[in-house]
Amino acid sequence: MKGQRKNSRDRISALPQDTIEKILTLMPIRDALRTSILSRKWRYCWTTMAKLVFNDRNGNEEIDEHKFVKAIFHVFLLHKAPILEFSLFVNSEIFSEIDQIILHLSRGNNLKKFIFEILGTDTYLLPRSFFSLQGLEHLDLSYCTFELPLMYNGFSRLKTLRFCDVSITIDMLFQFLINCPIVEEFAWLRDYWIDMEITEYEFVELFKCLPSIQVLEFSRLYIKPLAACGMPHKLPISLPHLRILVLGVCFVDLSTVLCVINSCPNLEKIKMEMYWDHNKCLQQTFSNLHDIQDYLGLKLDHLKEMEITSFTNHALEMEFVKLVMANSPVLKKALVELDISVSVDEEVKMLRDLLQIPFPRASPTANFIIKRPKNYYRYRN
Repeated sequence: MKGQRKNSRDRISALPQDTIEKILTLMPIRDALRTSILSRKWRYCWTTMAKLVFNDRNGNEEIDEHKFVKAIFHVFLLHKAPILEFSLFVNSEIFSEIDQIILHLSRGNNLKKFIFEILGTDTYLLPRSFFSLQGLEHLDLSYCTFELPLMYNGFSRLKTLRFCDVSITIDMLFQFLINCPIVEEFAWLRDYWIDMEITEYEFVELFKCLPSIQVLEFSRLYIKPLAACGMPHKLPISLPHLRILVLGVCFVDLSTVLCVINSCPNLEKIKMEMYWDHNKCLQQTFSNLHDIQDYLGLKLDHLKEMEITSFTNHALEMEFVKLVMANSPVLKKALVELDISVSVDEEVKMLRDLLQIPFPRASPTANFIIKRPKNYYRYRN
């Protein structure tokens, strides 16, 4: 028995450094600071970790905010190596303390990845010191306010950018993106079913700020049409690097969606969530249904996968699916997930129509799948 215990301790102590660090990042901070209980080798392992993760919730158990902040500054005090990745998830309004944390990170000028999420009744305004994190390559911000300082030089190394419910004006977003010239992945998201409303002109201008974009995601986006003119068939610029397009839009904006797709010659994946704001949709005519005829020459030579969720089987939606499948010669998979509002009878009718009138497919091997959401029957009952 004694030999077995000794071997167990040896196995823990002998774990590779990267494995130890991965385990520590998954542990609550107070437990990570007590790792000597596992192995003496682990006691100060966290002082040289390049990746630090702080979360003030341990499951459903809330951590005292003062102890939480004290633990973070304790780590900063004893930390000996450059911090390359830093994640902070906060559910309390410790704004001044967060300011100090960001200020500390900006002094080292080593940070490459920063993930920050704060939940509270008031909105947290990022401090000026945040814009000194010039080495950032990955930035993920949630539920905070973003205002550019007068002296803003941009993030020249930034490649991945994710905004979730970040309060920022469209003009300020343009100014920010223009000064981040090599962004390859950009996600602009909204939770709580809050629409992002921008004009068609602003939508087009946004792409001019993303010349190197490869992965693009918008959620709950509503494009307000211009009265003077409609969307062009293509954007003023081509997006040759864009491979993955993820959209959550009101599907009445079909001409806008097609305009973007038509400007991406190397697109490999399209993922769309459709939702209907009936008040907005009823204010517009469905001339977009006729606009599909203008895209019969659409080329999707590299598209391999299409996924559509919240599909209501509106004629506009089905015409879009037919168009994509008719112009995608290497398509492997087309997945349509029905909206919860679609009844079983409607689903049967849709399947019957598809069998009786099969639509043209450019790819003979394309797998067309229709399914219901996982929680459909729970919601219906």
